Amino acid sequence: MLEAIKSVNAALAFVLELGVLVALGYWGFTADPGLLTRISLGIGLPLLAILVWGIWGAPQSKWQLHGLWFLLLRIVFFGSAVVALSLAGQYIVAVIFALLTVLFLVLTYTLGNPTWAK
Repeated sequence: MLEAIKSVNAALAFVLELGVLVALGYWGFTADPGLLTRISLGIGLPLLAILVWGIWGAPQSKWQLHGLWFLLLRIVFFGSAVVALSLAGQYIVAVIFALLTVLFLVLTYTLGNPTWAK
């Protein structure tokens, strides 16, 4: 049973990571009336998130953060989606995303910190 919960939590992590990219892109494309600004933010913010996560959050990165720093990165990374959704007026989705993120983090840090959760 514990292994099944860990597997579901790993899947939740993946969905949340993709959700961050979607939320940042959504906000970027709806943020400003200017077309160039919307395109820049809608594409640029998800690319910046991919870069940050790839350098400091990815399990195979040689610069992956650990311990408290990794927890802080996760809070900022997933929190950026909550902020973006709120700024885009998607308050209910932002609350759901925040609750799912809290659930993921609680499960991650109470189930024994698997290798991808260092």
